[in-house]
Parts: sequence; structure tokens; C-alpha cells
Amino acid sequence: MKRISEDDLNHVLQHTQDIWDAVRNKSIFITGATGFFGKWLLETFLYVNEKLDLNTTVCALSRNPDKFLHDFPFYKNELSIKFIKGDVQNFEFPEDEFQYIIHAATDADTKLNEEDPLLMLETITIGTKHILDFAKKQKGLQAFLLTSSGAIYGKQPFEVTHTKETDSFSIDINNPSSAYAEGKRLAELYCAIYHKEFGLPTKIARCFAFVGPYLPLDKYFAIGNFILNGLNKKEIMVKGDGTPYRSYLYAADLTIWLWAILLKGKSSYAYNVGSDDDITIADLAKKVAELSSSNIKVTVQQKPNQEVKSLRYVPLINRSKEELGLKVGTDLSDAIKKTIAFYSENNL
Repeated sequence: MKRISEDDLNHVLQHTQDIWDAVRNKSIFITGATGFFGKWLLETFLYVNEKLDLNTTVCALSRNPDKFLHDFPFYKNELSIKFIKGDVQNFEFPEDEFQYIIHAATDADTKLNEEDPLLMLETITIGTKHILDFAKKQKGLQAFLLTSSGAIYGKQPFEVTHTKETDSFSIDINNPSSAYAEGKRLAELYCAIYHKEFGLPTKIARCFAFVGPYLPLDKYFAIGNFILNGLNKKEIMVKGDGTPYRSYLYAADLTIWLWAILLKGKSSYAYNVGSDDDITIADLAKKVAELSSSNIKVTVQQKPNQEVKSLRYVPLINRSKEELGLKVGTDLSDAIKKTIAFYSENNL
């Protein structure tokens, strides 16, 4: 597997250069270190750590570090990163002390949420409490970052074009498919309680939708499925009517935002993480087809019902922009092209 491009790594460095002194000579603990978010956090850390001579170390928790190191052997020689094996729900606390913790262990896996909602709920809630108990033991803890989700808001009304951090909509709490959203709500509540009761500097990144290298193309992410079809020169099939609105932040920008919230964000505070540039699923499919190298057909299976309002899942990001100086640095077309190029080079 090829690594993230030098251009993307440098993009992250250039837009975070002023915040890294906080972690100089410090240690960071990361859960979910081998997932989509985790891969970006690890590679950007390695790049910045070397370029700025930070002398910082990372301890990365993974359920299967041996497999990860087999797939990404360049980490084997990286002395600044130590991998430990364990499940986020019950891993044995390492004896080292950490000043920063990033809890990014739960993927937004729709299939798991539908097929095993209990596992999804327990992984989020029990895992979050376990890592917060670990954080309590860190005497010099400077910040704890939870990667939460825009799903915690509930079903976004059509008339609300962009969801802000103070919004709250309905969630069907008696529906097992609400496990992911309710789990993330409880994870945030745990963070709020641990902040109040124990003074932990917990920070929340409410993440929406993303695109970029390492995004799984074979899971329930529409943009990933579309890109995979494009790479395989297959027809892109939109299973619904194509009217729902989404927005996509490029992974390099996502990483900038996560590091910034960890190192500059307010404690016991949530920030939306995502793009505010919305697009329908049908138009997204057409855009991916146009940017792919072959002439790919797009088919929308269902006709739009004019009497039914389109679903939306789009954040308002004014808080992140105004308080942390963050922005959408890569437009969607470039983000898609970069993702296609990455997977083309990896022959996937």
C-alpha cells in the first residue's frame, strides 16, 4: 500500500504549523489508530514529528497490530510509534504517561449498526468509558479528543440546510438502528460528566462525511462505492432517488481539523467537522463518473417523489471557522481526483 502523498502531508503541516509546540517532547495515545481517521493521524504525525523535530511519541491501540504492520511495513522502523494490541472496551492500561489522548476507535459502519446494534452500542459506550478511566490516571493530561458524529443530531429537517452544534432533532430511541447515534450521544455525555466530575479536558469533534485515501471503498459509504465502480469501469447505480444532500471534506483537511481541535479547542465543547458545500447523491454520482478515466453510466433507480422532502446531512461549520480558523481547503472535485489517483496507484 502506497503512503499518503507528500503534497497532502505538507498541506497538513502548513495549516497546523503554529500548534505543534504544544506536543513537543510529549506523548499521545490514540485508539482506532489503524482505521481511516487513525491512518491519517499516524502518517501526518510521523511527517510533522520529523519535519519539526518534535521528539514526540505515539502509542497506538489496535485489535490486530500484526496485520496492520504486515500491510504497512514502513511503521516497523518508526521508533516514535509503539503499537499495542487490545480492544478499546477492555485493553490493559499501559504504564506510560500521556499528555494527549485521541479516542477514534468506532467506525461509522452502517452494516454493523444494522446487523449487530448491540455490539455497536457497547463498543462506543463501554469503550468510551474505559478510555476515559484511562485518561483519569494521566496526571499531566492536556487534552482528550473524542471523534463523535453528526448522527447525534438526529434526522435533519429539510428546512434546516446546515446543522449547528446547538441543534437537536428527533431520534427513534426504540429502533435498534439508532445504536450508533445513541451510542455517540452517550459517549459525549460521558465526556461531559468526566469533565465536570474529574476535570478532564474533553473535546468533541462531531464528524460528518469524508473522502480521501484510506477511505474504505467497499463499505456503506456512497462516495466510496461510486469511486470503486469508477475504478472498475462499472456503472454507478444510485439505489434510491438520488435526492438526499450530503457534503464531503477531504481527508487532509479532516486531519487538520482534528489536530486543531485537540490542541486548540475548548474543553467540554463540540465542533462540527465537515464541509458545508452540499450536493445531492445523484449529482455526486455524476461528478465521480465525470472525473473517472472511463465513460461510466450513472443510473438512479427510483424517481424523486415531489411530495417527499429530501433528506439532508450537512453541517454548519461557522464555529470551527471563526473560533479555530479552520476552512475547507480542498474542493470536492479535487478531493475525488486525489482519491481516485491514490487507489489507481495502489491497483485497487
